[in-house]
Amino acid sequence: MSSPATPAPTGTAASKPPLHSIDSAASASMAAAVAPAGSHDPVAPPIPALDPERRPALRKLALFGGTPVAVPTIQVVSVRMGDDEIDAVAAVLRSGRLAQGAVVKEFEAAFADQTGARHAIACSNGTTALQLVYQVLLKAGESAVTPGWTFIATASMIRARPARPIFGDVLEESFNLDLASVAPRLREDTRLLVPVHLYGNPADIDCIDAFAARRGLSVVYDAAQSHLATYRGRPIGAYGAATTYSFYPTKNMTTAEGGMVTTNDDGLADELRVVRDHGMRVRYLHETLGFNYRMTDIFAAIGLAQLRRLPQWTARRQENAAALTRRLAGVPGIATPTAEAHASHVYHLYTLRLDPATLGCDRDTFARALNAEGVATAVHYPRPLNRQPVFMADPEVDCAPLPVAERLAESVLSLPVHPHLGDAEVAAVAEAVLKVAEAVRAR
Repeated sequence: MSSPATPAPTGTAASKPPLHSIDSAASASMAAAVAPAGSHDPVAPPIPALDPERRPALRKLALFGGTPVAVPTIQVVSVRMGDDEIDAVAAVLRSGRLAQGAVVKEFEAAFADQTGARHAIACSNGTTALQLVYQVLLKAGESAVTPGWTFIATASMIRARPARPIFGDVLEESFNLDLASVAPRLREDTRLLVPVHLYGNPADIDCIDAFAARRGLSVVYDAAQSHLATYRGRPIGAYGAATTYSFYPTKNMTTAEGGMVTTNDDGLADELRVVRDHGMRVRYLHETLGFNYRMTDIFAAIGLAQLRRLPQWTARRQENAAALTRRLAGVPGIATPTAEAHASHVYHLYTLRLDPATLGCDRDTFARALNAEGVATAVHYPRPLNRQPVFMADPEVDCAPLPVAERLAESVLSLPVHPHLGDAEVAAVAEAVLKVAEAVRAR
């Protein structure tokens, strides 16, 4: 699920609309986009417009001219490059050895050690990490199961094999794959189960591995957002046939661009390294179809510097998340993230679930109000995969309804949780959420 993890904020405290009502057109448009054709589900009652003339409590919001909670805006993402990264890159540049070499090998060894795996295979990005694994473990014409609630790369690289993605629904509280929705969708040609550890929250590995074993499926875990997460005290890179990671700049650590595959399978690791480098073991002797998906020593140098600080950054993300959860506990209409049982959540994202009926406004309006208070937000994701045009237009891909994923597309909202937030900024994020929630609920 390699991705630009955070879309641009939907607004800032510096941009306020005039004093007038805010309607729910955006929410209605999204509902129409994700509604299954021919659906006969009852239509939810419309959310009333935010009109400060009729609802005076709204006047305290910055959206309607009130004083914002935070200035300047607290951003969802903060990418930091320090002297360690700069010096490491400079050393590689001065060496003249820029392509994949000794620094990549050092980074691979360090990452394998941190993630509990015997092997780590660096590559050019998280999407190619997935493609490498599918190239080895999945034959053209077969099928693989993936959540319908994730970034598109998890599924699009299955289709690029070319194989057939099968979309499972997800569990509302954890956002992770719902195995009960998967079982009836399996095919005779299904070979892989590809759960995603979404937002930094590991999936239920025990249940997934048992489900796969009963059906003769291999498991590939997509951990693009879950660096250093653990399950039952073990790093998640030690589970499954393979685990893939992304180092896109907004992830919990970065190499500028890059990806990694971890595995405990010696044979698979060997095949992945060959496919990564044009199908070569010996230079200019190509034994299989391969790609140029190598990582450079420049990017690996950044990764090594970032990896050394990742434990500290992860602990700070967890502290920030815990503080937000304490402050937002029990707020009507707002559900805070919950970690999977036996797992350590590393909070790549702190994603709320909003109940528009309880709050009295839709998600997009709530986000605009938070932006005006000086808290940037993001939506991960505005559409589930079964409602993406590329798959809906593909006659070989089943885009049957995914009720939970389709609800999440209208209700999730990510708040700042990155490790560079100070205590006062975390408090301000929570204060803004409470302020907006109280105002929009008032009648």
